[in-house]
Amino acid sequence: MRQACSNLAQALFAPRAVALVGASGDEKKNTARPQRFLRKHGYTGKVFPVNPSRDQVLGLPCYRSLADTPPVDHVFIMIEDVEAALEDCGRRKVPVASVYSDGFADAGVEGAKRQARLVERARALGVRLLGPNSMGMINLTGRVPLTVNAVLEMDAPPTGGTSLVSQSGTMLGTVLSRGAARGLGFSKLVSMGNEADLGVGEIVDLLADDPDTRVILLFLETVRDARALSAAARKAHAAGKPVVAYKLGRSAAGAALARSHTGALAGTDSALDAFFRDCGILRVDMLETLIEISPLVSDKKPRKSTRTPRVAVVTTTGGGAATVVDRLGLHGVGTVSPDGRPIVDLTMAASPQKYQDTLESLLAWPECDAVLAAVGSSAQFHPDFAVEPILKAKRTEKPLAAFLTPHAERSLAVLAGKGIAAFRTPEACADAFAAYFAWREPRRVPCAEKQNVITNDAFAMLTSLGIPVVEQALARAPDFSHAVPYPVAAKFLGEHKTNVGGVALDIASHEELLSWGRKSGQRELRIQRMESGLAEAIVGYRDDPVVGPIVLVGAGGTLAELYKDFVLRVAPVIEEEALEMIEAVKGLAPIRGYRNMPRGDVKALAKAVSAFSRLCFIKEVAEAEVNPLIVKADGVVAVDALMALQADDGARRA
Repeated sequence: MRQACSNLAQALFAPRAVALVGASGDEKKNTARPQRFLRKHGYTGKVFPVNPSRDQVLGLPCYRSLADTPPVDHVFIMIEDVEAALEDCGRRKVPVASVYSDGFADAGVEGAKRQARLVERARALGVRLLGPNSMGMINLTGRVPLTVNAVLEMDAPPTGGTSLVSQSGTMLGTVLSRGAARGLGFSKLVSMGNEADLGVGEIVDLLADDPDTRVILLFLETVRDARALSAAARKAHAAGKPVVAYKLGRSAAGAALARSHTGALAGTDSALDAFFRDCGILRVDMLETLIEISPLVSDKKPRKSTRTPRVAVVTTTGGGAATVVDRLGLHGVGTVSPDGRPIVDLTMAASPQKYQDTLESLLAWPECDAVLAAVGSSAQFHPDFAVEPILKAKRTEKPLAAFLTPHAERSLAVLAGKGIAAFRTPEACADAFAAYFAWREPRRVPCAEKQNVITNDAFAMLTSLGIPVVEQALARAPDFSHAVPYPVAAKFLGEHKTNVGGVALDIASHEELLSWGRKSGQRELRIQRMESGLAEAIVGYRDDPVVGPIVLVGAGGTLAELYKDFVLRVAPVIEEEALEMIEAVKGLAPIRGYRNMPRGDVKALAKAVSAFSRLCFIKEVAEAEVNPLIVKADGVVAVDALMALQADDGARRA
C-alpha cells in the first residue's frame, strides 16, 4: 500500500515524462499554457505534445495520439473526447491523468452520468484521475507547473513549505500570487476540479508523506468524503504537519428541511466545525488568514492549556495595536502584560534593543500564550528599527507574530523569510490567533459498539439507551382514562405540539383532563407525570449528510432554536467529552453552580449525552432528540422525544 502511494505521489507530483493531449501551438490559448509553463519554470523531464493536426507545437515534435508517444507518467487531457484519451492512457498503462476538460458533473444530470461512467472505466483501466474540470497541479519545489492557471506567467514564484489543496482552480492563482506579494512561498498546489476520483483526503494523505510540505492549506466548497479527509488529517497531524481549512458557505441554507430542533440548529456548517475540531483541522474564517497563517502554525502543536488564551501585544503604535486588540476580544482572546495593561506600549521609549528585550521577556513569560508585535509606519520606512528586533528575538515554542499597520511588502517578505507570521489586517491577525487557540489534537476514533435494534417508538429508544423517561401512558377518548398520578401534562401525539396548542400542563384532576381532551378534538393523548427540575436541556443526534453522525447538547425548551446556545461534537462521545460540552453551554451555567445557584446532576446529564451519541452505531437512525431533558439535583428525566429513521417522510415524536 505504501509503495502504491509512493508511486502515485511520484506520478502526480514529480512525473519524469508528461504528455499534453490537446496541446495548442497558439501561445495565446489556455491549452498552450502547460507546455509554456513547463519550459518557463525549468521542468527537467520530457514533454510530449499530442495533437493530430500538428507536426510541431512550440518547438517540440508533436504526436498524433498518445499511442505514439514514448512512455509517460502523467497525462494532461485538454480535449473534449476525454473518454478516448482515457482509453489511450489505459493501453499505455499511464498511472495518472489530469483532466482539464469540463462537461461532467459540472454540467448537470447528464454530465454527472458521464462522469460516473468515466470513473468506472478509469478504475477498470487502473488510471487515477485528477478532475475533471481541474486546472492541474503546480509543484514549485520540484519545478513541475502542470497547469493552465495564468499565475505561472509570473517569473519566479517563491517556494516554501506550504501546500494548497483547492476545490476551486482559480484559487491556485489567488493564493499563490497573494502569498508571493508577502514573500510566502509554496511547495505544491493542486486543483481538485470535480473530485471524481482523487479526492481532497487522498491528496492530503500524499502531502502528509511529502518531505517538502510542512503546512497543508485547504480551500473547500464542500466535503465530499469526510472519512477519507479525517484519516488524512490525522496522518498529517502525526507527521507534525498542521492542516488549515477555509470553507465557503457559512449560511443556514438547508435548515428548513430539518425534522427536529437539532436538525435546524446543527446545520452542515456547524457540523463541519465539529468535524474539523474532531480530526485536528484548524478552521479560518477569512481567505487572507488562509494565506498568512502558515508561519504561525508551522512546526507547532495544539495548545494544551485550558485557561482562556491570552496574547501579549508589544507596540510602537497605540492606535494600530488597539485595532487588533479589539478584534482579538471579539474572538474571545484576551490580551495581557506584566503591568496589567492591555498592551506593552513602547512608543515613547523604544529602541531596537529595548524592543528585542521586551519581546524575549514576554516569550519567556508563562502568563501569556503568544506574543504579537504591532508595528507602525516604521515597518515601511525604517524596517531596521521596527522589524530587526523581531527577527533577532530569541524564539521559544510560543508563537510570535507581527501585525504591520502600513503597506510594507518588504518587511512582510523579510519576516516570512525567517518563518515569522506577519499580517496585513487586524481582522486576519485575530482570525489566525483564534484558529490557533481553537486548535485541538485529533480525537481518538472510538471503536464501534453493537447496539440494540431500534424500535419505532422514541421513548422506547431512550429506554434502550439507558436514559430515564417520564412516567406516562396513552389515554383514549371518550373517557381518557389512565393510571398516571395527578397532576399531569397532556400532549397531542406528533411533533412540535407547542406550535398548535397541543400541550396542557398541571392538569390537577380527571375532570379537568376530560374537559381539555374533549375540547382538543383528539382521539388519543399522551399523559405524563408533571416533572420539574433545575434546568431544561436539549440533547440531539443527527447523521449529517456531509460529516456523518454528530451529537448536540444545549439549553433546551421551546426557545432552543431562538437562543442557539449549544455545542456540537462528532458522535460518539465519552462521558468526559460530554462534560466538556456541557461546560461550554452558557444556558446550563446555573446547574454548574453559577453564583451559588443550586447544582444540578451534571454527571447524569453527561451520561445521557454520551448514551444518546451511541445512536451513531444504529445506521437506521437519521435524527433523534430529547427536548426537554429535565436536569434535577439528582438525575435527569426525558419528557419529550423525537426520532426520524433514514428515508423517513416524517419523524416519530413522542
